[in-house]
Amino acid sequence: MYRLISKLVVYHELGEDSIIKKLAGIIEEFDEGVTPKPQLVTRIYREIKRLLDLSTEFGFDDNLWHNYLAYLIITNENSFSLTSEKVGASEGTVNRFAKGDFKIFKELFDYDFSGIEKDLDIDCFSTVSDYHAIAKKERMYNKNVSEKVRRISRDIEACKDENEIFDIVTTFYKDYGVGMFGLNKAFRIAGEGNDVDFIPINNTEYVTLDDLVGYEIQKKKLTDNTDAFVAGRPANNVLLFGDAGTGKSTCIKAIINKYYDGGLRMIEVYKHQFKSLPEIISRIKNRNYRFIIYMDDLSFEDFEIEYKYLKAVIEGGLEIRPDNVLIYATSNRRNLIKENWSDRDDMENENGLHHSDTVQEKQSLSSRFGVTISFSSPLQKDFYRIVKALADKCPEITLSEEELYAEARKWEIAHGGMSGRCARQFVDHLAGNVKASH
Repeated sequence: MYRLISKLVVYHELGEDSIIKKLAGIIEEFDEGVTPKPQLVTRIYREIKRLLDLSTEFGFDDNLWHNYLAYLIITNENSFSLTSEKVGASEGTVNRFAKGDFKIFKELFDYDFSGIEKDLDIDCFSTVSDYHAIAKKERMYNKNVSEKVRRISRDIEACKDENEIFDIVTTFYKDYGVGMFGLNKAFRIAGEGNDVDFIPINNTEYVTLDDLVGYEIQKKKLTDNTDAFVAGRPANNVLLFGDAGTGKSTCIKAIINKYYDGGLRMIEVYKHQFKSLPEIISRIKNRNYRFIIYMDDLSFEDFEIEYKYLKAVIEGGLEIRPDNVLIYATSNRRNLIKENWSDRDDMENENGLHHSDTVQEKQSLSSRFGVTISFSSPLQKDFYRIVKALADKCPEITLSEEELYAEARKWEIAHGGMSGRCARQFVDHLAGNVKASH
C-alpha cells in the first residue's frame, strides 16, 4: 500500500497523520517483518478506531474503507480538483496525472487485506468492508456529506478503470465542488485576522419558506434578490429588520436550503470577527460558489466601532466586493447603530462636529444594504392563522379551533405578545404535553 500511495501525484497531499498514510506505514512494516506483530495489531486497531469515528461523524455505511477513499477524493483540494470545480472536465496534460492517481485509488479500493488479517489473526478489515451502521437521527451525523460520499463510493466500486473514475469525479467536482465548500451548506469562522478557519455547520435546520406562515411580500423580495445572485445577475446586500420573533432568521435558514443545489453557501460571522472580513472574502472570492455572509441580530451601541470594518467591506474600501459574495443581515433595528435624541439637534458640539454629521454616520451603514425588508408582529387574526397552520402539522393536537385560539390567547399574554416564535413555542408546548400525557 505504501508503494501505491507514494506514486500519487495530483492527490499526493493526503496528510502525514491521515488514516491511509498510517495504515500504509504499518503494512510496509508488516511486509518487512521488522516490527513485532502485537505492536502492529495495536496500531492497526488504533487506525480502525479512527475510521469508525470518522464514519460515525459522517454516517458512512456498507464498506467503510471505500467510503473513506471516496471522502479523500472529493475533499482533496489540488490544482486539478479546483480547476474541475470551475470548468468541469477539460483537456490538459494534468488529466494524465489525475487518471494515473485514479488508477491507484482503484487499486486501493480493491486492496486485499486478507493476507495481513490471516497472519495477524485479526478480522477488522473484513468487518469494516461489510459494515452495518446503527440507525441514528440526522442531527447525530452530517447527512449531506454522508449521501454524497456513499454515492461516489458506490459509483467508483462499479468502475472498470481510471477513465470511468475520471468522468465520475470531474462531474462531481463541477456539480458540487471540492473540499468542505463542496460538501457543506454553511460555515462559522474560527480564529481571527489572517489566521481564520472555516468550520462546517454539520446540521443546519431544514426549514423552507413555506414553513413561515404569511409574510409573502417579504419572502418574495428576498427570493427575487437571491434568484438574481445565484444566477449571476446583479444583486444587493439585504437587511431584514423588525420585531423579534417574526421569522427573519427563519428566512435566512430557508434560503440556504432552497439554493444549496444551485451553488449557494453561507458563512455566519459575528461582530467581533468583522476585522477578519477581508481575509474571509479573499479566501472565497475565486471559488465556484455564491457566498452569503450572514450576520444575525446585527446592531451596535455608541461605543462599538466594529461597524466601520463592515462599512468598508460592503462599500467604500479600495478593493471591490467580489461578485460571488453578498451580505445578508438580520436586526431588530432599522438603523443598526444606536441613536440618541441629542443626535437630532443640529448644533455644533464641543469637538466641533455637527450632530447631523453624527446622524449621517450612524445611518450610513444601513444605507449600504440595497434591499431592506421589514418584518412586523402579526395582527391577532394573523397570529391565530400561524398557530392553526403549525398545529395542523401536529396530529396529536386535537383541540377545536375555538379551544386552540383560546389557549393561544392565554399563551401570548403570558409570554410577551404575538409573533411567529411565540406561536411556535405555544404549539410545541401543546404537542409536548399531549405526548407526556400518553
